[in-house]
Amino acid sequence: DPDKIRLIDEHLIGSDLAGRIAGSFWALSDPTRIRIIHALSLAELCNCDLASILGVTESAVSHQMRDLRLMKLVSAERRGRMVYYRLTDSHVRHIFEDTLKHVQEPAG
Repeated sequence: DPDKIRLIDEHLIGSDLAGRIAGSFWALSDPTRIRIIHALSLAELCNCDLASILGVTESAVSHQMRDLRLMKLVSAERRGRMVYYRLTDSHVRHIFEDTLKHVQEPAG
């Protein structure tokens, strides 16, 4: 259907934007990063709190936070010697919550 193709062609996102979206999904493709996102959807947390909650080293958390910060999914704020993390905005929380609902739905 040429009209449908023309309409989609006019509104289809470009390769650059598609790449940025894919990058966000890549950042969310790791179970540890997903658990970090979930924890941060519940509260702002420091690196040591995240390490304790996840049962990993602070170094491992820092490594994951680097990727999440680069993808603009979390932001960091230094308070003295501590760095506190939070989700960048409500969009990140919605992506997580919607995906969680989706995977918990019964197959059918």
